[in-house]
Amino acid sequence: MTQDSIETAIKIEGMSCASCVKRVEDNLRKMDGIKEVNVNFATEKATIKYDPDVVSKKDLLKAIEKVGYKGELESKDDDKEDKEEVTLSIGGMTCAACQKRVRDGLNRLPGVVEANVNLTTEKAYVIYDPKITNVKAINDSILELGYEVEELAKESMISEESQAEKKAKEASFRMWFGVAFTGPLMVLMMIHMFLFEIPYYFAISAILGFPVIFIAGRETHKATLNNLRNLTANMDTLVTMGSLIPYLLSFLGFWFPITTFIEMAATILTLHLVGRFLEAKAKGRASEAIKRLLEMGAKEARVIRNGEEVDIPIDDVKLGDVMVVKPGEKIPTDGIVVEGHSFIDESMATGESLPVERTAGDEVIGATVNKQGTLQVEATKVGKDTFLSQVIKMVEEAQGTKVPIQEFADRVTGYFVPAVIIIALAAFSSWLVFPDFFVGIITQASEFLPWVNPDAPQFTLAFLAATAVLVISCPCALGLATPTALMVGSGLGAEHGVLIRNGESIQMMKDIDMIAFDKTGTITKGEPEVTDIIPVDGYSEQDIIYFGGSLEASSEHPLGEAITIKAKEEAKEKGFQLAKAEKFSSVTGKGVQGLVDDKEVLVGSRKLMTDEGIDVSMLEDEMTQLEKEAKTAMLVSVSGELLGIIAVSDTLKEDSKKAIEEIEKMGHTTCMITGDNDRTADAIAKEVGISRTVSNVLPDEKVEEIKRLQKEHGLVAMVGDGINDAPALKQADVGIAIGTGTDVAIEAADITLIRGDLSAVVSGIKLSRSTFRKIKENYFWAWFYNAVAIPLAFFGLLHPIIGAAAMAFSSINVILNSIRLKKMDISPPRPAIEEE
Repeated sequence: MTQDSIETAIKIEGMSCASCVKRVEDNLRKMDGIKEVNVNFATEKATIKYDPDVVSKKDLLKAIEKVGYKGELESKDDDKEDKEEVTLSIGGMTCAACQKRVRDGLNRLPGVVEANVNLTTEKAYVIYDPKITNVKAINDSILELGYEVEELAKESMISEESQAEKKAKEASFRMWFGVAFTGPLMVLMMIHMFLFEIPYYFAISAILGFPVIFIAGRETHKATLNNLRNLTANMDTLVTMGSLIPYLLSFLGFWFPITTFIEMAATILTLHLVGRFLEAKAKGRASEAIKRLLEMGAKEARVIRNGEEVDIPIDDVKLGDVMVVKPGEKIPTDGIVVEGHSFIDESMATGESLPVERTAGDEVIGATVNKQGTLQVEATKVGKDTFLSQVIKMVEEAQGTKVPIQEFADRVTGYFVPAVIIIALAAFSSWLVFPDFFVGIITQASEFLPWVNPDAPQFTLAFLAATAVLVISCPCALGLATPTALMVGSGLGAEHGVLIRNGESIQMMKDIDMIAFDKTGTITKGEPEVTDIIPVDGYSEQDIIYFGGSLEASSEHPLGEAITIKAKEEAKEKGFQLAKAEKFSSVTGKGVQGLVDDKEVLVGSRKLMTDEGIDVSMLEDEMTQLEKEAKTAMLVSVSGELLGIIAVSDTLKEDSKKAIEEIEKMGHTTCMITGDNDRTADAIAKEVGISRTVSNVLPDEKVEEIKRLQKEHGLVAMVGDGINDAPALKQADVGIAIGTGTDVAIEAADITLIRGDLSAVVSGIKLSRSTFRKIKENYFWAWFYNAVAIPLAFFGLLHPIIGAAAMAFSSINVILNSIRLKKMDISPPRPAIEEE
């Protein structure tokens, strides 16, 4: 043993009694490398000490599942601690069978914690334990499977994009090479069949077909050979059997009077190459979101060095550098404005078209555009830590994950190609054994299907049916169904400020029964504001704000700060100055007092006023109404006389009411979780239109509340923005983080909304629904195509050439259907303030 034993905790679902505990413990203890096992029935948790050089956490989970229970690591990230990640470019994958083969091969490799393979991007995302394996071993395992592999740099994907373009060019060359020989071959065939016989036609066609089959189709046959070595099969196997075998069989025509299939073989392979080229082009369109994101970043920065402005490459910008950004220029990297005032176009980050005002002290995002004044911005994040880099990383992560619906498709795909080969052999045998039955079918069909020829030799008809089954079957469409939709959907989301961390949340979101919202910073702005100023007779609003604001300027309380901000705004607008308070003091739980213009001023509660003998009965009705509206009503008095009320409240975000209304219309029950008392919580819920409130909840109780809501309502999504929301976001079936919140909340979430407004939740729901709908459509058409086409081919109703064209169209149709996601409208509802 090269390493001391380590300990991990695994949650176990499904245990119902002590015998269950014993069964789990016994099965775990039988494993090599296990040092100690304790299973607690009450907490439904197993604590295991084991040797990581002998057994992995994945093995532990499999052992638990083997005896009929579901295991989950205590922390979702537990199995990734002290692990490394690598992104690999995989060459040679052509269909879902290849994808599954690479993924399964990687996941079987000792030391690999998790491996996901994306057929569309031709990338593998591998998390591995560097103590057990390394990148070379991972690469070697892929090479042994017969595929090409190249490690991609983490910091930049530019080389990857050029690699994708290179592959598209190679596919284009192979296609046009095939067309160059197949075109003349088809013209000669038409002349030979319908005009006059061409001397030595068979030899000419064999010569023209040779470059197509053996040069243009070399990569396809090479992949088939690799599959044979590994006793597997994929789409290349089907194409090779449908082209190479017919070409070679045609040479029997030198000795036997049989129909030759050279033209058919060359056409099938060429149509396959056309499909591969169109697929490569379509894949590029599906994955262009990442490329656009990369292009958004600035290439250079103008920084102040030794008192002078110097242009440097963006990679040379360091933390603390002060960058000068002139109107019309991109802000090079994330930072904070230290000097200047301007409006920034942040649409690339938030999807919001209106520029936002930024001045000294405000944070700005790299790659956004400065529209007006010159700014000096101090760099606070550079390189991979910038907002844009994090967005690209999250989009990549989403594209590299799997959607649960894909699990079933992957299992079926594993049997698809072998099943097709068996069906093709069955078709060939059936046509030879029961020729009259099949000829009777195609005789009737020949009246409206011109390519059907009942008079052809029996062997020819049998061979055509078998070949048609092979080339019309399309496992590639099944493999592209999920990743293409996920790629386009995640890219569309990034453009609208909605970042999807994993594919599972897309499928889960459509089934969510309840959406729970944190209050402060999510539904409300999280910043108290003055909402009402109510003077008594004989005094004005300016009197109240002057004395109240002057006194509260010495306070550090959030409510006092709100009054001070309002007072300064009024003073600036109406041209008066606030006074400096003297002898300021705070009266615990009641308010504040002090001297303003040598007059005693009180700002606070009823209790503060009545203790000083001030009658507040004249404003009792107004105070009661304000409190019903969840506002904090503070009384202001001067020299023993009551001036009036200043009401302060954590106001709703402008779009909260409209967003909640839209979410309810979409069929989701809404709930607000808050630490406020019942009356305040109910008032806010009523104002915003939320169906249910859970009040008096301490921060550490939110997780338990989410669990309770899950038991009562089913699947629950949680929307929050604070550090104390992170555990609840993890517990929820789908965690949604408001992007203006803390990094901890964003890391804990499945979906991150870059915009701080609640309408972004509506965009997130629309995106999830639209993306999953496309995934379902893709699977439907892929299965429907095969379910209809294979039987037609079996009964001789489809010519192999038509089948090859249909096969190519099937894959392209799935990709184009996914690309249509770009036209989906996931815009949020317009806030009421904009509709007036």
